[in-house]
Amino acid sequence: MDTPSSPKRRRLVIALASVVALVALGYGAIIFYAEVINDAPEALDSGDLDAALAATTTAVSADPADEPTYEPADAAPATTAVTETTTETVTETSAVADTEEASPTDETDLEGVWVIGPGSELGYRVAEVLFGVPTEGVGRTDQVTGSIRLDGDVLDEASFTVDVASITSDDGRRDNQFRGRIMSANEFPTATFTLTAPSALGVEAAEGASVTATVTGDLTLRGVTLPVEVAVEARITDGRLGVLGSVPVVFTDFGITDPSITGIRVEPDGLIEFVLVLDPA
Repeated sequence: MDTPSSPKRRRLVIALASVVALVALGYGAIIFYAEVINDAPEALDSGDLDAALAATTTAVSADPADEPTYEPADAAPATTAVTETTTETVTETSAVADTEEASPTDETDLEGVWVIGPGSELGYRVAEVLFGVPTEGVGRTDQVTGSIRLDGDVLDEASFTVDVASITSDDGRRDNQFRGRIMSANEFPTATFTLTAPSALGVEAAEGASVTATVTGDLTLRGVTLPVEVAVEARITDGRLGVLGSVPVVFTDFGITDPSITGIRVEPDGLIEFVLVLDPA
């Protein structure tokens, strides 16, 4: 037989069970977001470098000279036209051959200036804890400019600039925080790296060359410039120079506001990672 307090006890049990169910549902939703919806790309690696180097950009332009022409009725005999066309074709073929012989991809020595080309990518990677669930925040951009200079086996110049506001992740709310209070992109629209000391690579700049090295330079984030060491992997494939690397960053060193917000704790340090593809200037 139920006692008078039994209905109250049942209501209390039901209420507690409802709270537990809601918490479990909410936590499950957080895990689902962190593991499934939060589509953070994997860290950039050698495979990404290979893919960037393999990518090509083909520009197709319409040249009026390529359009067919029509001779008037009193034009020179067809035989003459064919002969002249054949001569021009032979001349053009010789010019193309000369151009190919002068192509940088056929040269043994590829030293000199190289500039950022298509396929370049740079971004940040930070560890986050979303309501107790570990996840990552990753933002990237292809808005990178700059160049390097190779002198034999020495990297003696390098300078790169990144458009900070163009860095985006898979979450617009994170991007708003990043562009706003964290990086103050309106006030500090760019981040830069400049080589401060020549670096002996030990390998001549030639087709097929591959090297891993550490270079030193000045990194500027949010208006603060500090010396950094950058571990890089580089190689030359089909006349293009690819560089893979990363730079660890402690936020407070650069005066960067703690990215954490209510419910989301961000680790105090992160990583700048990049794949750069350069073409001979």
